[in-house]
Amino acid sequence: MFTGIVREKGRVVSAELNGDGRSLTLRIAAPQTAAATSLGDSVSVAGCCLTAVAADDGELLFEAVPESLARTTIAKLGEGTQVNLEPALRAGDPLGGHYVQGHVDGVGGVRSLESEGDGARLWLDVPPDLLRYCVEKGSLAVDGVSLTIAAIDDRGVGIALVPHTLRETTLSALESGDGVNLETDVLAKYVERLAKR
Repeated sequence: MFTGIVREKGRVVSAELNGDGRSLTLRIAAPQTAAATSLGDSVSVAGCCLTAVAADDGELLFEAVPESLARTTIAKLGEGTQVNLEPALRAGDPLGGHYVQGHVDGVGGVRSLESEGDGARLWLDVPPDLLRYCVEKGSLAVDGVSLTIAAIDDRGVGIALVPHTLRETTLSALESGDGVNLETDVLAKYVERLAKR
């Protein structure tokens, strides 16, 4: 379980497809996160919950399986790419964002990112099967960042990014056409399923 509050921007050291190309070994330089991570710990990497298989010398090692590669942008990460990192929530930690599982629902596309005062307005195209879970002033995790939806149209959502988010996450580097990992509010999915029964 995560909160969508990014704790560190890591840098991809290597991303190597294994054997048949269906899994990927990912090495990330992240001194702060690595120092607090043990073998088997969960870490949100660009919004995708991955299990640390090693953490030493300021680096983290992960193995991403076919399910993760099929549903996220992890397979497109290359050497030098920055990624948002968040260690798993621990008992007693403040819940500053919203409940985020790190179970990416799908990939959205950046429509635009434009300055808006000291912040910016991010518009994302969201797949229709995920857009139905989006509501104005509701929560959406984008590349692991807990964000509040400011506007909705028939193609996606608009999000107001504050200066702190632009400084502390990878979102300021997004460009039109980029893919982003999306996780909708888990509560909305449960409500829908229960209502159908």
